[in-house]
Amino acid sequence: MLPPGQRLAKGWPISHYGPVPRFRPERWTLQVFGATQSGDKHSWDFDDLAAMPRVTVLADLHCASGTSTVGHEFFGVPASALLDLAPPAAGVSHVMAWAEYGYSANLRLADFTAASTVMATHHNGEPLTAEHGFPLRLVVPHLYGYKGPKWLRGIEYMTQDRRGFWEERGYHNIADPSTGLRHSHQEDDNQ
Repeated sequence: MLPPGQRLAKGWPISHYGPVPRFRPERWTLQVFGATQSGDKHSWDFDDLAAMPRVTVLADLHCASGTSTVGHEFFGVPASALLDLAPPAAGVSHVMAWAEYGYSANLRLADFTAASTVMATHHNGEPLTAEHGFPLRLVVPHLYGYKGPKWLRGIEYMTQDRRGFWEERGYHNIADPSTGLRHSHQEDDNQ
């Protein structure tokens, strides 16, 4: 059953803001910074990803435009593994996921560390395509798609929430498809 206001889309539509970046493995890093326990920035290159823990997640994806796609299989690094590799400071309550071209998406820490949240490298047994986020895409299946940026480059630990790219442009700060709430004017005072 689809969430309220969603309709089934065929295939896996490509949707993003801006151009598809060119992958340059010699320049690519994934960084964790902000309120880390040590105060240091942590960084891994593309080859380091292969040594990180891996999981497979089965998921449906929901776009705030009203379309949903079902039956995806994502393979990659569980987002929660970053907390072991780069522990957050006490008081971290949110993260900002940063992607190419400065795109950002804010998440509550509990959403980022959910068992279904994965930093995907593969989709349905194949490496992600560039249009779908290669080399690394954050997948947060229980939230609308704008909370899972393609071309992931960094995670910023935060002790206070701050709105990301689409949230600053009027999209809902929490982005839970089960509520059907898509826009910031629908938020209550607790969000």
